[in-house]
Amino acid sequence: MTLRLAGPLLLVGAGKMGGALLEGWLRQGLEPAHVFVRDPNPPPEVAALIARHGIGTEARAELPAKLSVILLAVKPQIVDAVLPSVAPVIEKETVVLSIVAGRTLASLARYLPKGAAIVRAMPNTAAAIGRSMTAACADAAVTRDQALECNRLLEAVGEVVWIEDEALMDAVTAISGSGPAYVFLFAECLAEAGREAGLDAELANQLARATVEGAGELLHRSDLSPAELRTNVTSPKGTTAAALDVLMGKGGFHELVARAVAAAAKRSRELSS
Repeated sequence: MTLRLAGPLLLVGAGKMGGALLEGWLRQGLEPAHVFVRDPNPPPEVAALIARHGIGTEARAELPAKLSVILLAVKPQIVDAVLPSVAPVIEKETVVLSIVAGRTLASLARYLPKGAAIVRAMPNTAAAIGRSMTAACADAAVTRDQALECNRLLEAVGEVVWIEDEALMDAVTAISGSGPAYVFLFAECLAEAGREAGLDAELANQLARATVEGAGELLHRSDLSPAELRTNVTSPKGTTAAALDVLMGKGGFHELVARAVAAAAKRSRELSS
């Protein structure tokens, strides 16, 4: 299905995450003429994407009078400096969709017109291939139509869940927002362990990468829980069981992941202040 919006979209911040969303939307048929980008220095690959599709930037095009959506995708540390320049282009019909990590609806509203419609969401970089996992929450000013507009954008790049309690967004950030990096680290560590076990680098990387890809796809397609899938491939006293004895032992994988998620959630709360 082709992605259609009620009006033009302004992307504020075309870095890694903003670029991933933009790539995903264009893949879903979003009309480039209805997209405008505000970023003084996007990464080369995103700049090439913008140029390839002829997307308007502030250096090349005037913003339309009425924007449907403003997507905030800047770093948390600079959002306070960016928001005052965004406020003047917000109309009654405009919804601000923020993917800024840690920044609450209330902290964003301080810099925007009174009664501005704001949605806070946390996608991840798999948006570029249509496989993001996104959680979102809305302030009281967001209308049903505006929520549906944001849902169309987020659903176009993966799965979406809406939550009532904004406080849960810190845990969401720690799980699905930052989660891809944890998986990439596991693949990196698996390849490194393969090299230490005697494999050449190319073969170790190939085995680790394909194994993580296959396990992820199996998890995606299966109705079984991760624990059931793990049990099904673990023969008693076999090689997998020997490895899991280490990973699941004291101070092992469970504990490390719990500590990592807690640290990410704590940092998300810190960024809101």
